[in-house]
Amino acid sequence: MKNKYNILEDQPIKIILFFSIPVLLGLFFQQIYTTVDTIIVSKTLGQKALAATGCLNSVNFLILGFCNGMASGFSIPIAQTFGAENKQKLRKYLGNMIWIYLFFAGVITVISLCLTNKILILTNTPKDIFSMAYTYMFVIFLGIPTQFAYNTFSGIMRSLGDVKTPLYVLIGCSLLNVCLDLGFIIVLHLGVFGAAFATVLSEAISAFACLVIMYKQYDFVHLTKEDLYIEKSCLMNLLKDGIPMGLQMSICGIGSLLLQSSVNALGSVYVASVTASERIWQILQSVTAAIGTTLTVYCGQNIGAKKIERVKQGVRTGVIMAMVYCFVSSILIYVFKNQIIYIFIDKSAKELVRLTREYLMINALFFWAQGLIHTVRFSLQGMGYAKISLFAATLEMFARAITGLWVVPAFGFIAVCYSNAIAWVLAATFIVFYYLKMMKIQIKKENK
Repeated sequence: MKNKYNILEDQPIKIILFFSIPVLLGLFFQQIYTTVDTIIVSKTLGQKALAATGCLNSVNFLILGFCNGMASGFSIPIAQTFGAENKQKLRKYLGNMIWIYLFFAGVITVISLCLTNKILILTNTPKDIFSMAYTYMFVIFLGIPTQFAYNTFSGIMRSLGDVKTPLYVLIGCSLLNVCLDLGFIIVLHLGVFGAAFATVLSEAISAFACLVIMYKQYDFVHLTKEDLYIEKSCLMNLLKDGIPMGLQMSICGIGSLLLQSSVNALGSVYVASVTASERIWQILQSVTAAIGTTLTVYCGQNIGAKKIERVKQGVRTGVIMAMVYCFVSSILIYVFKNQIIYIFIDKSAKELVRLTREYLMINALFFWAQGLIHTVRFSLQGMGYAKISLFAATLEMFARAITGLWVVPAFGFIAVCYSNAIAWVLAATFIVFYYLKMMKIQIKKENK
């Protein structure tokens, strides 16, 4: 579908604003899943339940991030084939995608379920929340196939040019999750099991809704037996795009896992403070992530059209927008820190409030670095430098791993508070330096 904005011609600020809004809405409603869980669990089940649902966030990010990254990678050959109007090849990709999905969803789910107890032990999960954490993570791991399916189906629809339907389904899923949370936790008194089951059930319904909509809207998803036959070239193309994107999405989770282990060793109140703080940051980061996602498309199309100056202009515009947003957000965090914290945590939990405030204020000082990472790294991806983005993610991983293994045991919670800052600044410095270097090379090529 053609829109009234031209990525190759219109002003970058207009393009970035226009395309960032639907992306931002999608990211925002994704955050509702975890945010509502956090608020309801914290307010109704207490501090230990909050810690139990958050003590393995890094594991969750590592495993589900890989699945979600693979789902995004699958959409690349789908989009290319759809653009070439080769419906026969498109059906073959969809048929082969089913086998890849079944294999990875099955293997990852079984391994995750079998290792849940060992993961909790290895990450030093406090004894007073061990049982609740096990229940929560086991149910979430059971739902791996449903989240993988939803992200795969929504990715396919976006690659076909339909960005509204996945957003509408996601909004419905988020609202459903709120209702299920309230029903399972407050009415049925199912505790942390209810919080996890609400998330898994809402994702399953969303995946089914996407599948039904696709089946009704697109005749080429009506696969035949021949479409399901395994074709090596299709499998390799899907894996070639899927696995690297999965690794990039989850690689930071390795460092976060080691850091989380150190946080868990400090005690449940520290785990709860980090859990609440990270929920807040995930919401704040949605804006810079939306700008970055838009820059991926913007830079990709303009670099393909050899419009290097427009790429440079667009990235500069995106960075300025992100820096302004980060600056304003940091000020708001400092001014309204207590009001924001009380949304997630009861005022009576004074020690928890104090720790959360400390974590938030330190991270606010370095939010600008996260903004640079999102805008510049996504721009490089659009320009075709995916390996550099993967390397930057690796730097973040090592920064968090070193902090978790050696710095936190030596300096305690203050080191946890600075862990994001260290990782963000290190990755941002590298990614900006490399971007400037690549732009000089591209401009020289254009002038020859």
